[in-house]
Amino acid sequence: MERKIVEFYQKWKSDVIRKPLILYGAKQIGKTFSALEFGKDEYKNTVYFNTENNKAIQDLFQKERSTEKIILNLSLLSGETILKEDTLVILDNVTSNDIVKGLKVFGSEHSKYHIIAITSKKEKLSEFKGEELQFKGMTAMDFEEYLWARGEKSLSELIRESFSKKKTCPFHKVALDLFQDYLETGGLPEVVCASLEGKSSYELDAIKQKIMDIYKKEISLNTVLIDIPRGIEVVDSIPEQLKKENKKFQYGLMGPGKRAKEYESCINYLVNNQITYRSYKITTVKSPLSSCKEVDSFKLYYPDDGLLYAALHLTKKQLLMDENLKEVLYENHIAKTLVEGGFSLYYYQSDGKAEVNFVVQNRNGHIIPIELTTKTNSKAKSLSVFMKKFTVPQAYRITENNFAIKKDVRYIPVYATFCLNENKI
Repeated sequence: MERKIVEFYQKWKSDVIRKPLILYGAKQIGKTFSALEFGKDEYKNTVYFNTENNKAIQDLFQKERSTEKIILNLSLLSGETILKEDTLVILDNVTSNDIVKGLKVFGSEHSKYHIIAITSKKEKLSEFKGEELQFKGMTAMDFEEYLWARGEKSLSELIRESFSKKKTCPFHKVALDLFQDYLETGGLPEVVCASLEGKSSYELDAIKQKIMDIYKKEISLNTVLIDIPRGIEVVDSIPEQLKKENKKFQYGLMGPGKRAKEYESCINYLVNNQITYRSYKITTVKSPLSSCKEVDSFKLYYPDDGLLYAALHLTKKQLLMDENLKEVLYENHIAKTLVEGGFSLYYYQSDGKAEVNFVVQNRNGHIIPIELTTKTNSKAKSLSVFMKKFTVPQAYRITENNFAIKKDVRYIPVYATFCLNENKI
């Protein structure tokens, strides 16, 4: 399946000052597969090592700090010749500082060896940091990539054209129907493949449950033992949190006597490792938005729509008939898509209870409100109040309707949320 990360890989490969690449992201999103496919397509050979519990690799990087000796030993361990410029070396499941220290030597010497190190531990990046390395995050497949997998690339291009030219999409109903399918499937490659093979909804749910179990196993690796059951509690509570009218995360929903202080560490762990996404409440707007956030008031979202769909125990009929559940999935989709676009998440709530679902800040420093409206949730006044109170260059309303512009607000179909990236707003 075609992934957007490939364009980045190609630029990285051709960079004259290319450095070892640290590719990070949650498990099961296709990091390893995409790197292996890139190696197969772009290099004479690919040499792969799983570093997890691999004592030989650990010992090698602890002992050696010479690039040529490291490459020689990697060649001996793999039984393959590693060529400058023509071999891609992939180190998977990297958590060791010793391995990263060895990679930094390649970066400092501007080595001609091409190395990608893969990790699902985003929180380790603070230890891995260094100008000798390049970092790139990866997430699950967005709706555009899902369309590519479905053989609908021309439709995705048409959606982008409609967005950029501010005109209606002639295949709006087709796109909306495919988007409903995406909400059920989500963007995890294994689930998408199973869906394309015609697997039943029950079989898709079984795969999603297996992946959710993998995420919970990741939580069990938390070094603070008391935070392991708490982290699982938090993840399990998110669907019910999002079903509330007030979607702010409430500790009491997990049981009586639950306190914020007890859960602060485990929630940070979940967010840092991309097992959940967090949106902070703001009651005022100024740059940077991070200075406005209320650290004790936030919403949590799932990193994949399909996982949330399964956790809500939904059927396609329920999704079509229950507007409240549809709103939950739509809001989660917008949240995860904005994170995939590189945005930090905030939501605005005034004392008068006016709420704008998302407020983001782009690279130019512009602050942009993004509101979701559904048949049962029309918040036209909230966005109007926000725009009158704060000067903003652009405002978006996400709906099930076609592209439009009304009263300085751009209306974007929910399936076109992927167009709201750093290059477009």
